[in-house]
Amino acid sequence: MHDLRALRDDPARFRDGWAKRSGTTPDVDALIALDASARAAQTRKQEAEAGRNALSKQIGQAKAKKDEAEAQRLMTEVERLKGVIEAAAAEEAEKAGALRAILEAAPNLPAPDVPIGGDEEANVEARRWGSPRGLNDPKDHVALGEALGLMDFEAATRMSGSRFVALKGQLARLERALAAFMLDLHTVENGYQEVSPPLLVKDPAAYGTGQLPKFAEDLFRTGEHWLIPTAEVSLTNLYRETILDEAALATPIRMTADTPCFRSEAGAAGRDTRGMIRMHQFRKVELVSIAKPEDSAAEHERMVACAEEVLKRLELPFRTMLLCTGDMGFSALKTFDLEVWLPSQGKYREISSCSNCGDFQARRMDARFRREGQKGTEYVHTLNGSGLAVGRTLVAVLENYQNPDGSIAIPAALQPYMGGVNRID
Repeated sequence: MHDLRALRDDPARFRDGWAKRSGTTPDVDALIALDASARAAQTRKQEAEAGRNALSKQIGQAKAKKDEAEAQRLMTEVERLKGVIEAAAAEEAEKAGALRAILEAAPNLPAPDVPIGGDEEANVEARRWGSPRGLNDPKDHVALGEALGLMDFEAATRMSGSRFVALKGQLARLERALAAFMLDLHTVENGYQEVSPPLLVKDPAAYGTGQLPKFAEDLFRTGEHWLIPTAEVSLTNLYRETILDEAALATPIRMTADTPCFRSEAGAAGRDTRGMIRMHQFRKVELVSIAKPEDSAAEHERMVACAEEVLKRLELPFRTMLLCTGDMGFSALKTFDLEVWLPSQGKYREISSCSNCGDFQARRMDARFRREGQKGTEYVHTLNGSGLAVGRTLVAVLENYQNPDGSIAIPAALQPYMGGVNRID
């Protein structure tokens, strides 16, 4: 959500920022006109209410003097003002509602150092780590998993439809090992608190992190709840409608969770239909931070480094990309993507996205803090990132650690979580 006062005071900043984003963005002049109309209607209502209240006192005085003619005249005027109040209130509600609907669908403004571009081709590589292994005719993860008899798309499709998979035996254990390894790294070494959050949320929670109303088709709904597309929704909303003391944010609040995630992939028809890259149900270790505004940029860099460390410990080649204005998510003001090397595709693919959302989500959730000695409050900054997507990390391990005979070597960092097993045959 956006600060309406800031829009009034500096429309050029919003006009310039939204012009850099892809897709349909608001007409700033139309927004300002709607706001002016709503405020004018509010003023008319307030003036009419004040007049009605004053006349009501005069009616009592006239009746006390037994001046029925004057009392009747005043009552007629009160009735007229009542009509003015009702009409002005209706106009105010209509204009304010239209204004809010537009702002709710408007993306965050990009940070000044975000590269300008319309799509992923304009993303900028920040750094690269590791070198792809020289594999001769590498197989993809589907061929590897099915040959091992431990990856079953057919049975999953029969029961649930496309974009589902059943992992078995050592591959199921490898998935569990990856999640446990990530959680241990983030909680023991990186200072994140582990949380086991709800997987079902109501409208206000999905609205707070920006999934509603614009992206409802990307979610799965059950009754009055939504299945979370990422634990970002649950973790960030732990601080909705709260006011923190500044001392609570002396160090940013850091949370992590390993959860199933559910996405309809409504906008991904025909993309990544083979394998585990784009699933309706997948597992992810999420990172979320709540910070003071002046700390969020440094916290963003720290979060990216924490996600990168997972790939380094697993010895998986990757690159870190700064996303351009046209490729960032709706709520983000700045995003780094980590892309891991997939030998079967001969290219890097996204495995983590780490975003600083500034106060955009906090405004929608009403998450604030109060500085020491101050009466007023400020909105916190929220950050989120994958640390990492477990399914895609499993894909990367299978493909990068494959042997010519179809077996899979287990990265050294995961062997303690696999009971000492160093190879899946």
